[in-house]
Amino acid sequence: MNIQIFGVGKCFDTKKAERYFKERKIKYQYIDLLEKGLSKGELQSVKQAVGLKELINSKSKEYERLNLQHIVNDSVKEELLLNNPKLYKTPIVRNGKQATLGYQPEVWRDWVDS
Repeated sequence: MNIQIFGVGKCFDTKKAERYFKERKIKYQYIDLLEKGLSKGELQSVKQAVGLKELINSKSKEYERLNLQHIVNDSVKEELLLNNPKLYKTPIVRNGKQATLGYQPEVWRDWVDS
């Protein structure tokens, strides 16, 4: 299992996700979205697993600042995501080609059990 947690330090759900894996002694890699962000390849992988629309946090200040509700072109949205990590719903938890958004221990349990 190769767990990656993409999140931000102030996100409560990101901290809960880290705690979930720590308590089960499952190694994971934490990536701070505000420092590093997602690469194009990582974005494509996560998008395949959860969908582009799900990745975008429509409640974020960045969403309103960038008027994302008026943008319909997916490639423009992807470019905005790559350049504005505050737009992501967090945490993004990846296990190979699988991914989840938010705190989803029931899905992670399946990853561990398989």
